[in-house]
Amino acid sequence: MSTTPGSTPGISRRTMLAAAGAMGALGASAALASPAAAQSAQSARAGKPVIGRARGELLHAMSFNIRYDRVGQTHPGEPDYWPERAPLTTEFLRLEQPTVLGVQEVLFHQLSAVEEGLGRHYKMVGFGRDGGAGGEYSGIFYDARRLTVKWWDQLWLSDTPKVMGSATWGNTVTRIVTWAELHDTVTGRDFVHINSHFDHQSENARRRSAQVVRDQVAEAGLPVVFTADVNAAAESSAPYDTLVTDGGLQDTWLAADKQLTPYAGTFPGYETPDPNGTRIDWILATPGVEVRSAAINTWTKDGRFPSDHAPVQALLKI
Repeated sequence: MSTTPGSTPGISRRTMLAAAGAMGALGASAALASPAAAQSAQSARAGKPVIGRARGELLHAMSFNIRYDRVGQTHPGEPDYWPERAPLTTEFLRLEQPTVLGVQEVLFHQLSAVEEGLGRHYKMVGFGRDGGAGGEYSGIFYDARRLTVKWWDQLWLSDTPKVMGSATWGNTVTRIVTWAELHDTVTGRDFVHINSHFDHQSENARRRSAQVVRDQVAEAGLPVVFTADVNAAAESSAPYDTLVTDGGLQDTWLAADKQLTPYAGTFPGYETPDPNGTRIDWILATPGVEVRSAAINTWTKDGRFPSDHAPVQALLKI
């Protein structure tokens, strides 16, 4: 497919790496929540998962911006200090055990905290946005007891998507999209997981990035689960219009049969989650994917958050 300016790369271009390269406290709105949400809120405080490991044909998807480690810029006791957040990240993921997990911002040395929480049966695809182990990852973790990778690829969100580190849409920060075609040995079905982290400054870059994902979904020819920190408001932004309003994808938070937690903005920044905040972290799915439940998980331990973002979760049947 053409990668000249104005075009968008498709998921069918499998030129980089194949599966053989795969690397090994709740918001103030709780009082307004449904009984199911309130019960799940209590479970989270009690150390029980909101969704936990999926059973049968169901699949637990999660999007989690880990928050990169600002080495040398944070200090013990500060909420952003990674050495104190790392065990929280591990404990949270050990509790929830998503079947597929899209992470954002995580640096190479932070991957071990994710891997420890998920366990030895999980594998990951993706590499740093600067190439190799360099820079932030938008990797995809998957439960290899159930899922196998048929193909995967990573593209740069720019006019030159195969050029490592490229950025041409007005963003000064390099942005990437990672995707994997997965086979589910439980159901016998294939699906595609796309994971990304859109730019935080350039509206043009966010809009163009959404167009890339839209085209990837169209070319996949399979059910798709999209996880991302979109850095844009659900229900009222150009990326949302491209992917959901006009693009036809399901917003799993709205489509869910049950919302297991109270609503909260997904970027609390280590503060009390805002019941009037903005959802900038999304899980979207193609029509036909059943959305049994969804959650915005504001889990804490001893008053500490694992990240400045709240992980978002969905229980799906593909």
